[in-house]
Amino acid sequence: MSERTHPRWLGGLLWGAAVVLMLAAGVHQRRTGPTYPIRGEVTVGAESYAYRLLRSQETTERARIAIPQPGAEATGTLSYRRYPTDDAFEAVELEPEPWQKGPALAGYLPIQPPAGKMEYYVELQTAEGPVRIPEAGSEEPTIILRYKGPVPAAILIAHVAGMFFSMLIGMRAGLGALFAPGDIRSLSRLTLIGLTAGGLVLGPFVQKHAFGEYWTGFPRGYDLTDNKTLIMWIVWVLAVLVLGKKAKRIAGMGRIAVVVAALVMTAVYLIPHSMRGSELDFAALDAGVAASEAIGTGEN
Repeated sequence: MSERTHPRWLGGLLWGAAVVLMLAAGVHQRRTGPTYPIRGEVTVGAESYAYRLLRSQETTERARIAIPQPGAEATGTLSYRRYPTDDAFEAVELEPEPWQKGPALAGYLPIQPPAGKMEYYVELQTAEGPVRIPEAGSEEPTIILRYKGPVPAAILIAHVAGMFFSMLIGMRAGLGALFAPGDIRSLSRLTLIGLTAGGLVLGPFVQKHAFGEYWTGFPRGYDLTDNKTLIMWIVWVLAVLVLGKKAKRIAGMGRIAVVVAALVMTAVYLIPHSMRGSELDFAALDAGVAASEAIGTGEN
């Protein structure tokens, strides 16, 4: 059955729905996960000050932790330690610095090797009293920041583009399997090509530049991002194999396989990015192990 036997508007509608799903996945990934900035507001009197605190930083420079100065007389401290360790917190005074939206208070975290993490919190003294970010006693009383090596822009952009291309075509294939199955074989193959290039070829190069290893998922480790990519790739390989070359394969099990692959892809993208990623073992580092050999692979 050719896709041309279906109304043209239906194909356009399915592409539109696939675009919406891809963009929704992108927004979800942008707003979740342990590496994206913490956003919030500090209210002092009648004024609110929006802040954005880092949770990821390249090893080329210290992480700048800055917050809008909530009043001309406001001061603050930045307290931090290596994570996860029992080190005592070190505190530094936040210094006034110019900021694009007005005066700010800023401090800097020391650079760590790739996959090295720091936990920190900010305490402000304002005209309305002290403010702690995050609040003491909250579920996450500190912010965790992870250092990573710089990734060449060309590799990173190509990797991200490949993954979102795969998401777009995969969602369109899944919707087509439900409503207009004529071209799902070609769409499924394109999805698999995108996942192979963006995930299994370029993904390891991103990982290598950022944390020193090409692959830290199964069977070498427990990195959730690598394992999610592998799972998506496997289900789309199976979908393509089930579809085969015969037209009749598009019906029945072929359509079911594509729908299942699209659902698995959706589930994978709902999991926050960079969960259970690479983490430097400071105990091993302190014992003399080289930083490149002291990186764990997401067991925790």
